[in-house]
Amino acid sequence: MNNRRDITLLFAARIMRLFAYGFLSVVLAFYLSAVGLAEQSIGLLLSLTLAGDAVITLWITTTADRLGRRRMLLLGAGLMIMAGVVFVLTSNPFILALAAIIGVISPSGNEIGPFLSIEQAGLSQLLPDQQRTQIFAWYNLVGSFATATGALSGGWLAQTLIASGMEPVMAYRVVLAGYALAGVVLVLFFLGLTPKVEVAASSSAPRRLFGLHRSRKVVMKLSSFFALDAFAGGLVIQSMLAFWFHARFGIDSGVIGSIFFGANILAGISALLAAPLSRKIGLINTMVFTHIPSNILLMLVPAMPNLPLAIALLLARFSISQMDVPARQSYTMAVVEPDERSAAAGVTGIARSVGAAFSPSLTGLLLSIPSLISAPLFLSGGLKIVYDLLLWREFSGLKPPEEKKT
Repeated sequence: MNNRRDITLLFAARIMRLFAYGFLSVVLAFYLSAVGLAEQSIGLLLSLTLAGDAVITLWITTTADRLGRRRMLLLGAGLMIMAGVVFVLTSNPFILALAAIIGVISPSGNEIGPFLSIEQAGLSQLLPDQQRTQIFAWYNLVGSFATATGALSGGWLAQTLIASGMEPVMAYRVVLAGYALAGVVLVLFFLGLTPKVEVAASSSAPRRLFGLHRSRKVVMKLSSFFALDAFAGGLVIQSMLAFWFHARFGIDSGVIGSIFFGANILAGISALLAAPLSRKIGLINTMVFTHIPSNILLMLVPAMPNLPLAIALLLARFSISQMDVPARQSYTMAVVEPDERSAAAGVTGIARSVGAAFSPSLTGLLLSIPSLISAPLFLSGGLKIVYDLLLWREFSGLKPPEEKKT
């Protein structure tokens, strides 16, 4: 395949980035707590992180198809390095908030920043329609494995350093330094991309809004639904879910890292199953009919009376939780014009970031009230089921090209 080099580099960037996100996510809330922030302040800071990401990503992704996808990926990597360095060097809440807003730092263990949107557009440029969902499934699989390995490594590294006598704050800063270093590696990967990942803008396209023209209505409607899903997901981001397990069962970061290692491995495998399932029942049906049971399982986690049962339900949930992700990504790329793909992925991604931006502060507030400590899990699962039903009602009739042919 003539495009193998670019595809390999995009996959390598995905692996390095998601490893770094998982590496940081397990200890981020612990670090902020260790430098003196209360639960409400931690939740607010994480919300500011996601809100700032939404603004930065909107600008980068909606201009990437015109100014250059490689150039915008390099800018994103630079912002990731900056955020990691600032978090290492200071514990001042104001400076941390400023770095979180301007930079790229992931509190969730999941994708954040402009990378996913531009990489999806680049991959869609390099692949035929029939292979898009399958490659996106592998793309998500390697990302989940990388997140799992990162969560395991970050949690146990911090716990090992603390056990050896290092102050917790310093141990967590070692993890933050690793996050910044991962940004440097991303710069090297993106420098190796060829012009094949770029796209020529259509000269006959109507006036653009946020980089969109013909597909604007579809993208805006998808964005509104994705925002609801992301708000629900933001209630249980990995950093706050780790804090919930610690508060509920009193377990340490190493054990929590092990839990999320297993969870993300299962999530990656579930994403791989999306391609064969979508070929049988379609992309929208795959998104909806796998998402609903996963969120019923999420709502059952806090109802478990002990840690082993809670872990078992969480792992069961993750075993089917990501089957909708490659289907969602592939569907978005399929129903827009080629020169709108970065913008479409960016706008829908921004909608998700904005939706998720308000959730951690609410979770932080709920976690500070002992009687409501499990409310975020119930609220998240319920809202996600509402999203599934709305999405199916609105888009089950709009087929991507590969489903029209069959």
